[in-house]
Amino acid sequence: MSTKTTTVRDRLTSTDGRLKTIAVYLGLYGTAALFLLPYWYMFATSFMTRELVYSDVPHLIPWDVTLYWYEYLLTDSLIGMWTVNTIILAGITTAVVLLIDAMIAYSLTRLEWPGRRVIFAVIVASFMVPGIVNLVPVYIIVSELGLVNSVWGVVLPSAANPLGVFMLVQFFKDIPDELEEAARLDGFSRLRIFTHIIMPLMRSALAALGLFIFIWTWNAFVWPLLILQSETMYTLPIGLVTLQENMGTTEPGVIMTSAVIASVPLLIVFLVMQKQLVKAVEMQGTTK
Repeated sequence: MSTKTTTVRDRLTSTDGRLKTIAVYLGLYGTAALFLLPYWYMFATSFMTRELVYSDVPHLIPWDVTLYWYEYLLTDSLIGMWTVNTIILAGITTAVVLLIDAMIAYSLTRLEWPGRRVIFAVIVASFMVPGIVNLVPVYIIVSELGLVNSVWGVVLPSAANPLGVFMLVQFFKDIPDELEEAARLDGFSRLRIFTHIIMPLMRSALAALGLFIFIWTWNAFVWPLLILQSETMYTLPIGLVTLQENMGTTEPGVIMTSAVIASVPLLIVFLVMQKQLVKAVEMQGTTK
């Protein structure tokens, strides 16, 4: 009798566990669907005809597929040029930030010099200063250097990124000192140690930081708006804001299609860098 009771209890427990698992997965997939629904509607609307866009009943599937909105934007606006400008600006900014921040983090963790702890404390404390506070003084400096309406006027003020320095310092601390000592015994210079040993070991961390910087630069609006004064120099965030005024239209198809054009490159970059991002998180987690 006790054996049968135990068997029934085990079956009930197993059934309850399966039901809980199913409920958890349904909740997770349902939440994911809610997050993805606006993006799908944006994507679907960009391929809808004007009749479907202005229909009283919302449509999630473009039954009549058209490329009219894409042709309209690519021929009657500068969105193609703005996309290229944004890719160039984000790429240059990412490369410069990774190089400068890596050198700063290396000097703070590997080189002995007076005041380095104070400098690092100042870098960490700078997180508490709102970026808007620095707009006027930095703009004056950039203007006096003659960098207004140029790519470098946007890039250089972001070169020493406090977040990047702080993040890389944590990763540099996890690299054993024995590697550098062995390299010095083999006759490696500081520069060669940095470029041939440290940087390859930091590939995942640099990829993760590069992804964050690229996305942040891609979405930047206020600072590029102040520096880039020519319409042909605009980035996508600025161009999309001025698109409605310049084209004199409030077409939902135009708005959704421009949003798709602005989002697809970021999605591609994220998918390409996803593995490196996961590796960086795993590497940081295993060293704690």
